[in-house]
Amino acid sequence: MKNTTYIALLFLAIFCTSCGTKNQNANTLFAIEIQDNIKAISNEETLNFRVKSKKGDPIDTVIFNVNGEEIPANNNLEGSFDFSNTTLGNKVISAEIKSGSMTYRVSKSITVLSSLKPIVYDYKVLETYPHAINAYTQGLEFVGDVLYESTGQYGESSLRKTDYKTGRVEKNIPLDGQYFAEGLTIVKDKLYQLTWRENMGFIYDLKTLEKTGTFAYNKSKQGWGLCNDGTSLYKSDGTSKIWKLNSETLAEEGYIEMYTNTSKIDNVNELEWINGAIYANIYTKPAIAIIDPSNGAVKGVINLKGLKKKVTQHNKLDVLNGIASKGEPNIIYVTGKNWDKLFKIEIFEKK
Repeated sequence: MKNTTYIALLFLAIFCTSCGTKNQNANTLFAIEIQDNIKAISNEETLNFRVKSKKGDPIDTVIFNVNGEEIPANNNLEGSFDFSNTTLGNKVISAEIKSGSMTYRVSKSITVLSSLKPIVYDYKVLETYPHAINAYTQGLEFVGDVLYESTGQYGESSLRKTDYKTGRVEKNIPLDGQYFAEGLTIVKDKLYQLTWRENMGFIYDLKTLEKTGTFAYNKSKQGWGLCNDGTSLYKSDGTSKIWKLNSETLAEEGYIEMYTNTSKIDNVNELEWINGAIYANIYTKPAIAIIDPSNGAVKGVINLKGLKKKVTQHNKLDVLNGIASKGEPNIIYVTGKNWDKLFKIEIFEKK
């Protein structure tokens, strides 16, 4: 009985290797060819591609899949895709190939870049205000004339309510020592604050600054910056990604990636929503990127070189970080980690 069962199983195994779907060796038999062998394409362009049989195996049907959309191949085994309505970044083109009784799957990647060359902006300091030199600034946001700030470092993290004109801290909420605070944002009567590596955010009542809840983020790498469009929250994680959070559950629903017309931008840090765009500090860089939230394209870059030299120089002085807006046209408020000044600056296109 045992021998009979063994023979039956062996026969079944041999039979199944010649039927159904087979991914093994698919890349030795078939390939996706992209027009001109390009590695990247603008998001205003249409990409053409085709399937090739490497060893002459017959191809009966081909169905491509790009960005979740199925595209049947034409009679020449070709397909095309318009990237104008997609987000930027690495995209996978896959093909399901039927050859006789077999089905094979192959894929190829291409990078979608922005069609726009970023506009470069310069700045002018309009006013300078005192800022706590011990504040390792992670998040910054106005409600009227009141400035809310999140500060980092283990054992030193806090949530602060400040008078921005005098620099006086009106209320200071320290975090437990196991938390490293990161970005913050305010939606209606709630304040949201991230932590760095603890995969947890805190929710506060804006009026009292009492903690009312927490939320988790499990898809993104870490917690860095946070902003909102009035409803949804947007969160950076130290990579090129900016995640969109569900307004009710705060679950991560998807992300955009930051790209210029030539490359990906990593180390996205503090965020601020201004006039339909996301303004983002780039960690360690004296620059702020202006991002299209629909696709991740960097529309502009504010060059803030030299601003760090205007603050008191000391051994704990760190990088530019912190963007806030009061809705004034072309004006933002910026500071940095352990900077003793907050700057009101006007930005304008560099000539």
